[in-house]
Amino acid sequence: MRSAEIARLAGVTVRTLRHYHQVGVLAEPPRTSNGYREYSVTDLVRLLRIRQLSSLGMPLDQMDSVLDDVETDGLAQGQYLDDLDQELLQQIQQLTAQRKVIAHLRAHQAAPDLPAELVPFYPPFDMAGYPERVAQMDRDQAILWSHFSDETGKAYLMAVYQKLSEDSALLASSADISRRFEALDSTSSEAQIAELVDDFTAFFAELDSPLTTDDHPTDLGRAAELLDKYSTETYNPQQRKALSVLAQRFSQNERP
Repeated sequence: MRSAEIARLAGVTVRTLRHYHQVGVLAEPPRTSNGYREYSVTDLVRLLRIRQLSSLGMPLDQMDSVLDDVETDGLAQGQYLDDLDQELLQQIQQLTAQRKVIAHLRAHQAAPDLPAELVPFYPPFDMAGYPERVAQMDRDQAILWSHFSDETGKAYLMAVYQKLSEDSALLASSADISRRFEALDSTSSEAQIAELVDDFTAFFAELDSPLTTDDHPTDLGRAAELLDKYSTETYNPQQRKALSVLAQRFSQNERP
């Protein structure tokens, strides 16, 4: 039998057949004088066994011990099946968890790249009138914050989104400040930057005061460094200046 015939009989593709040769689970048969591989019925039997083990979920690199050890006793064979069953159970659990996340995203009509814990809070933001670029940057920073801060950082982030999503006045103020921040450019005056900093300071004091306690300080971990780099890469000089002034003001307010 040639490649196409044995592949057809075994219900696999010729490409799959060649892959089995490459990984070593099926030896390549000798070639005839005209250069074609000539497969035997024994090769077909082994190929059918490979297909059966593959259908059970056994990785190719684990098949040799089953295919070649004809003396393997029932106890050992049972262990193979137990191991396979456990691997499949883990895959099922993982797929079930993934389906729950997908259902969660669908229910909130959220983008699939968002951290799942933030998904419920985004619909109000979409309706609040944030500039598109600001909304994307907010999402980028939320992703960094969610992935790289410790548990206190994540809890604080969720509390911020929770409060904004429940307080329409605060959300409107946030959108207004975001629009003004986005509008900062080379034509912006020092007075405009100072006014924006003042308004953000007042806004943040109202937002933050119920969320921060001395008993549970917020630790951003690696996220703090990454968020700083993100700002440097993304914002224009006037926007970075506004953020620098804000940072100085917050630092002074923290002093005893």
